[in-house]
Amino acid sequence: MPSASTEASTTVGAVPSVSTAASAAVSDADSRMAPGGPGYRRMSFALFLAGVATFALLYSTQALLPLVSSDFGVSASEASWTVSAATGALALFVLPMSALSERFGRRTLMTASLVIAVTVGLLVPFAPSIGALVALRAVQGAALAGLPASATAYLAEEVRPKALITAIGLFVAGNSVGGMSGRVITGWVAQEWGWRVAVGTIGLIAVACAVAFRLLLPAPRHFTPGSLRPRVLARTVRGHLANPLLCRLYAIGALFMTVFGGVYTVIGYRLTEAPFSLPQGIIGSVFLVYLVGTVSASTAGRLVARLGRRGSLYLAGGTTTSGLLLSLADSLILVLLGLVLITAGFFAGHAVASSSVSHTAQEGRAQASALYQSAYYVGSSAGSTLGAVAFHSGGWAGTVTLGLLAVLGVVSITVFGSHAARAQSRRNPALAH
Repeated sequence: MPSASTEASTTVGAVPSVSTAASAAVSDADSRMAPGGPGYRRMSFALFLAGVATFALLYSTQALLPLVSSDFGVSASEASWTVSAATGALALFVLPMSALSERFGRRTLMTASLVIAVTVGLLVPFAPSIGALVALRAVQGAALAGLPASATAYLAEEVRPKALITAIGLFVAGNSVGGMSGRVITGWVAQEWGWRVAVGTIGLIAVACAVAFRLLLPAPRHFTPGSLRPRVLARTVRGHLANPLLCRLYAIGALFMTVFGGVYTVIGYRLTEAPFSLPQGIIGSVFLVYLVGTVSASTAGRLVARLGRRGSLYLAGGTTTSGLLLSLADSLILVLLGLVLITAGFFAGHAVASSSVSHTAQEGRAQASALYQSAYYVGSSAGSTLGAVAFHSGGWAGTVTLGLLAVLGVVSITVFGSHAARAQSRRNPALAH
């Protein structure tokens, strides 16, 4: 899609002349990585593995909550803090971590974050109490906060613009594989050897991913260290929040995650009830649907090339809506097909929105991505909580209604963005080129 589709970008500081900026951009782009070029495959696989490790660790206890509750003699709501503490800490620390990446480098911070997270992951199986387990999970989530924003900022600096969405899509695809394995593997291992062995297994898998990541990821060539001064950071954040397009992208990410978080928080309850009455092991295997997200996220670049960013968001919203409506059926096949469409729509929309953030922010990319990640995990928390409330009050139809309202929000924001872009192009035709 032409640059006009992304509207005005966020730029801090003096603006160079058009000719100087254009020639610098061409020169810089020529030395960046591109599909088929040196280092691109290594970089893609390294960040894919980082995505796997991040989500596998982040959600490693979600499928094990009944076992954790039984082991420590606590309620389900208390056990659920082993997940909430990790995601909440990630949302809280992602912006400070992004600031550190501006000063010390993307690769350095991602490596340090993975080292701390996997080290904690190896300690989690030995937690003596629910309080200790929640504390360890909070530390783990805070450490993992260094991955998402730094990874997208790294890609925005090191990959040619035309390949950016595809590269970020592969990172998001790693997220989907990690999210799936963090639930499916732990479920089956725990069935035989208990939850402690299960989370330990995920920890070992994450260690292997972290080592491979550090060995494979090429050293950055286009990173310029920034300042750690709070005043500079605050000015950068204010600049991003003053950009209407970025704010719309943050809202879109949060709304998509509201749908996804709500659906996957309560789908287990839906499938244990009549007319399905499925056993817990089979319900855990439902998370294999995440593989659909791997495909949809990794093909987001080709989707945008055909439909443009807004067209891709409309398609993602329509796909998600179709899945929500199908899931209302009392047929297991239709419910599973609905989950496939919801998952495909969510991951495609997330990949497009997150890559658009990196494309739009010309400076302070890590902070721009961090704000997106914060909104994303706020949406996850909101979806989980509101989805459960809606299910309690209105059954699965209540959760679906919540999801439909969130998708309506995505479509409304995208339509508004289209009108805003056309209005801006009429005011300044040069922005359309």
